[in-house]
Amino acid sequence: MAPAIQAENLVKTFGDVRALDGVSLDVPEGTVLGLLGPNGAGKTTTVRVLTTLLRPDSGHAVVAGVDVLKHPNKVRSLIGLSGQYAAVDEYLTGRENLQMVGELYQMSVRDAKARARELLEWFNLTEAADRTAKTYSGGMRRRLDLAAALVVRPPVMFLDEPTTGLDPRNRLALWEVIETLVEQGTTLLLTTQYLEEADRLAHDIAVVDHGKVIARGTADELKAQIGGERVEVVVHRRDDVTEALAALTPYAKGDPSLEKNTRKITIPVSGGAKVLADVIRELDSRSIEIDDIGLRRPTLDDVFLSLTGHATAAAAEDEDEPQPAKGRKGHGKDA
Repeated sequence: MAPAIQAENLVKTFGDVRALDGVSLDVPEGTVLGLLGPNGAGKTTTVRVLTTLLRPDSGHAVVAGVDVLKHPNKVRSLIGLSGQYAAVDEYLTGRENLQMVGELYQMSVRDAKARARELLEWFNLTEAADRTAKTYSGGMRRRLDLAAALVVRPPVMFLDEPTTGLDPRNRLALWEVIETLVEQGTTLLLTTQYLEEADRLAHDIAVVDHGKVIARGTADELKAQIGGERVEVVVHRRDDVTEALAALTPYAKGDPSLEKNTRKITIPVSGGAKVLADVIRELDSRSIEIDDIGLRRPTLDDVFLSLTGHATAAAAEDEDEPQPAKGRKGHGKDA
């Protein structure tokens, strides 16, 4: 069976900036691909090409069995898109926003109203349905935006950092909605900088940097690539951080990292609990007081640091191409 989303050697440049440099990826039907990358990596550009908002300079892409370049209108009728910014009309109510999208898809007024009512209930927006969207909180706008992308039950969805800026409660609520969509058979390409989001939602993860896919696999497979364990130490006194770092470096099986504000030192190690005990004795011998210490497996953040040379900047805006002028972004067919 052909993948629901497939891209081959996509290239896109903006002046001297090569935003996409031969991106290839595929997403099997009914699964979630998490697209991870730092700012400027090419995530948003990839989404815009696959959703027909941009033409690549070269390469080939097929979504839901339809060639993106040859039949863009057909592709738009088969996809849903929720971008980085909630694209709702602030002067319409939540109900009117959803009905408008339905009618743009040429649904009858009756069907558009029924679908709007259904989505408002699903996204827990019924009480606010007849308020203008400009009175909605950020989390409510995000839910309304995702609801608009689902008006016509698209088989393929693109979510570009859908939970950026949301508080933990609203983020969890959106995760549950996304999980329900996938259970119902929706294929999803998700870009994110929240590593726990990819860990929870994605069947497979592609790491993108400088316009290229530099790694691909499940979360566990990516973590296994960098191997080993990590000792994390939080030093009590800021003045002791430099000495603690020097004391821990001989035990490290790679470059240590330091978070100055939290006084946390992380070192990759091998040897498990024995090394942890040795580290504790070493710090104690130097009278370095600690607030916390522990041994853990690698995280996706460690994967990021190892593969790209820098950590993610969660909740940051993806700036891999010039942003469009402010205005209403379409969903699906109107994307």
